[in-house]
Amino acid sequence: MKGQRGFFDLDERYAQLSKSGDPLERLSAVVNFEALRYRLEKALKRSDRAKGGRPPYDCVLMFKALVLQTLYNLSDDQTEFQIRDRLSFMRFLGLGVNDAAPDAKTIWLFRELLTEAKAMDKLFARFNAVLEEQGYLAMSGQIVDATIVAAPRQRNTDGEKEAIKAGRIPDDWVGKPAKLRQKDRDARWTVKYSKAKPKADGKPQVDLAIPAFGYKNHISTDRRHGMIRKWTVTDAAAHDGARLCDVLDKNNTASAVWADTAYRSKKNEAFMEKNGFVSQVHRKKPKGKPMPEATRRANARKSMVRSKVEHVFAAQKHRMGLFIRTIGIERAKTKIAIANMVYNMQRLVWLNARSAPG
Repeated sequence: MKGQRGFFDLDERYAQLSKSGDPLERLSAVVNFEALRYRLEKALKRSDRAKGGRPPYDCVLMFKALVLQTLYNLSDDQTEFQIRDRLSFMRFLGLGVNDAAPDAKTIWLFRELLTEAKAMDKLFARFNAVLEEQGYLAMSGQIVDATIVAAPRQRNTDGEKEAIKAGRIPDDWVGKPAKLRQKDRDARWTVKYSKAKPKADGKPQVDLAIPAFGYKNHISTDRRHGMIRKWTVTDAAAHDGARLCDVLDKNNTASAVWADTAYRSKKNEAFMEKNGFVSQVHRKKPKGKPMPEATRRANARKSMVRSKVEHVFAAQKHRMGLFIRTIGIERAKTKIAIANMVYNMQRLVWLNARSAPG
C-alpha cells in the first residue's frame, strides 16, 4: 500500500523510543564511555599477548555490553539475546540491525580478559577522575558500609568444607578438573541479622539469624553526591571493620567518617586520628549496662547520615539484582566492580537531571 511505513523504519522507531524516555539514551548522553578506552585497550593488550589474538569487537562496545548485563541482571546468554532483540540495546551499543552482535562466549571472554588483567581498579579510578572533571568531587565526608552479595550455594560435605577453609583442595576433587571448575572455593558462609516484623500482640522485635553464602562488597560513598569512591571485595565471612583502612578515601574534601558499630575498634579509631579523619562511627552499648541516653541520641543523629548508604545497596540488589554467577573471588571482584561503576553512572544521570534548568 502506497505510503505505508515499513517495519524497519528505524528512524521512526528510534524517535518513538526517545519520546518514551529511553533510559539508555540518557545514559549514553551523560556518561563519557570513550574516557575508558585507553584503560580498556591497555588491559586487553596485556591479556591478548598470552592468547595470541585480539577481541573481534571494539573494547568500548564490549564494556557497554557488560553495563547492559549489569543494569538488567542478565546472564551471558540472555545478554546476547537481548542485544539482538532490543532496539534500545542496539542503539546504546552503536549497532545497526544488520550488524553482527557479540555472542555469549565473546561477552564471557571479554570479562575474563578484564579479570586476568586485574583492570577494574584502574577502570574505576579512571571513571572517578571523569566524575571529578565534571565537578562531582568527593565532598562533605564519607559513609562506610558493606553488604553481602550472594553466590550459588555450594553443597559440600563437612570434610570438603574443612579442606576448603584450610586452603586445600578436597581429596575427592583432585584429578577432577570439571568438578573443580564448578566449585567456588573462595566464597564463604556467614550469618546476617535482620529484625523480625513486630507481632500483633505487641511483643518486641527480635534479631533473625539468616545464613548467607557469597562475597562482600565493602564501599565508601561521599556524603555530598552519594557516589561510591572506594571499594574492595572479600568473602562473606570477612569482618567489616577490618576493611575500614582499605576503603577510606583520602581525597574527600571533608574529614568526617560515618559507619555502624562494626567499624568501632581501638585500631580503627587510632588509624582515623593518625590520618586526619574525624570519627562519626556509632558507639556500642556497654556490656551488661543500658545504653546511655547521650550515646543513644548521638547514634541516632549519626544514623540520619549513615543510613544513606543503604540506597546504594538497595539499587544494586533490588534494581540491578546483583548476584555472583561466576566462580572465584577474582571474577567476583570484576562483577562487583562493574556494579559499583554502573551505580555511579546511574547516579550521575540522576544528579545531572536534577541540576538541569527547567
